[in-house]
Amino acid sequence: MADPEVDYQSLRFPYRRSADQDAAAPVRHPVVVVGAGPVGLSLAIDLAQRGVPVVLLDADGSLSTGSRAICFAKRTLEIFDRLGCGDRMVAKGVSWKVGRVFLQNEEVYRFDLLPEPDHERPAFINQQQYYVEGYLAERAAALPAVDLRWHHRVVGVEQQADACVLTIDTPDGPYRLEAAWLAACDGSRSAVRQFIGQESTGRVFRDRFLIADVRMPLEHPAERWFWFDPPFHPNQSVLLHMQPDGVWRIDFQLGWDADPEKEKKPEHIVPRVKALLAHTAMKDTPFELEWASVYTFACLRMSSFRHGRVLFAGDSAHGVSPFGARGANSGVQDADNLAWKLAAVLQGQAPDALLDSYAAEREQAADENIRQSTRSTDFITPKSEVSRLFRDAVLHLAKRHPFARRLVNSGRLSVPAVLRDSPLNTPDEDRFAGAQVPGAPAADGSLVEGWLLRRLAPGFTLAFHGDIPAWAHELSIALLSVQGPALEQRYDLEPGTAYLFRPDQHVAARWRRPTLQKVRAAIARACAC
Repeated sequence: MADPEVDYQSLRFPYRRSADQDAAAPVRHPVVVVGAGPVGLSLAIDLAQRGVPVVLLDADGSLSTGSRAICFAKRTLEIFDRLGCGDRMVAKGVSWKVGRVFLQNEEVYRFDLLPEPDHERPAFINQQQYYVEGYLAERAAALPAVDLRWHHRVVGVEQQADACVLTIDTPDGPYRLEAAWLAACDGSRSAVRQFIGQESTGRVFRDRFLIADVRMPLEHPAERWFWFDPPFHPNQSVLLHMQPDGVWRIDFQLGWDADPEKEKKPEHIVPRVKALLAHTAMKDTPFELEWASVYTFACLRMSSFRHGRVLFAGDSAHGVSPFGARGANSGVQDADNLAWKLAAVLQGQAPDALLDSYAAEREQAADENIRQSTRSTDFITPKSEVSRLFRDAVLHLAKRHPFARRLVNSGRLSVPAVLRDSPLNTPDEDRFAGAQVPGAPAADGSLVEGWLLRRLAPGFTLAFHGDIPAWAHELSIALLSVQGPALEQRYDLEPGTAYLFRPDQHVAARWRRPTLQKVRAAIARACAC
């Protein structure tokens, strides 16, 4: 059954005429976001919560069709918490952390993506993209600062010195408006990117995969199962994931010569699903097909995510293959990085140069995602006999030797970028152990009351281990006292240690002996001042 409150697959949003369409001259807005997918909605909500009015334009009046992006990572869930809809996402989604890898009939090994305790959120949830979009759209509609306009298609972009002028087509005809800043979140076929004469370049892989959403009462744990060369689909690979509502996501590798239109037909999908079920001893399980699509792997990105007053995020800026869940997760993290910087610039708290750091930091993250995705694709779909022999040898060794398991690559799953080289970081002056280096996303953990990430402010937060010193109250930022065994280990805390967290919950600086002068300098640096 679909969500009892709303059937998000059949939901349609009406066109509404805007007052801007009746203005004599183009009306100017601080920010216009194009594209009401997970990235554009996340960015609009974040800006609105920071007091920035935003116009969000979408050419369509419906949510995504089919499951599409389904794996949402812990870091993305933590961002959704800050946007006001994380609890709803987790309640609906299927939580999981265990993956199993098979070669033919044998399990090679299993892995645990969240082996340590004391995290509020699971490693991943599986949830159809239309639920994520629906929850975000409802959250955006509840915020007065978000002007969400469905059926408003951008058909032209003109860059000027201090604004972008957009031409927008609607059922009532075209109109124009101005944006001090334009955020393009309009997907891999970005119209905005084309209008300003830019493109994404990279590598397209010569292989095709079938995605099938199948509704069935299958008795199966909430785990990620990946087969290399299974007997029910020889010489190819298959991925199985549980989704809400009794829907299962199955990815079948098809090969480059497959006919996409032919493979999407039920008479070709049904035998594949029956063969998989027979292999799992559930051959008589009834099922029905909900949705299917055929896709080709591609790893692409724009050379720069900033072009004057136009900023690109999500698939409009970069694209990766689906294995590893790096697409939507990376896009939401783009929005997380961009929102506080745009707000700071618009509100006079930071110079324009801070937006250059958005491009630099997220280009670094995109490069890492593309690197990992390319390696996964090369391992999953070897293009030579030598590559296949290497892959199969690794899989056989992995059954008995832990060192080989590090080489198995069924899709390195999404992790947030550590922005080690960001100019916004204040370099360490003291010795620290652990992963919470400047540029790292904050690791969560329980406090005496609540969770660390829930206690971080929308702006900068200075967290102390122990008492907060008197001088810290001269700062115009949030102050927090941190206690808790897990946090003490993760952050290598000693009495008096302090961490400065950015508004997007990345570590900006840390000290054993902080001072007012050091903290002020670190805040200025993190704002590109």
